[in-house]
Amino acid sequence: MPSRIKTEAQNLKKAAINKITTLIISAFGLIAALAWNSAIQKAVSQFLNTSSELDGLVIYAVIVTLIAVIITVYLSRLSTT
Repeated sequence: MPSRIKTEAQNLKKAAINKITTLIISAFGLIAALAWNSAIQKAVSQFLNTSSELDGLVIYAVIVTLIAVIITVYLSRLSTT
């Protein structure tokens, strides 16, 4: 019985380490995405030379939404074939 408990404890430890690793990697991915988000927002505003920051953000949001929709539709079609 003690060896079974030891095995279960080792499995639990491995699972916890795997989950924590996944969470940390996801957090770094989110940080990188937010950094790119800010950089792209500034680039769109400068490129379009918009008079207000809101105009640049709206245009950026529309572009990102269109790209997300196109990629989602494409991936959905790939997964059903």
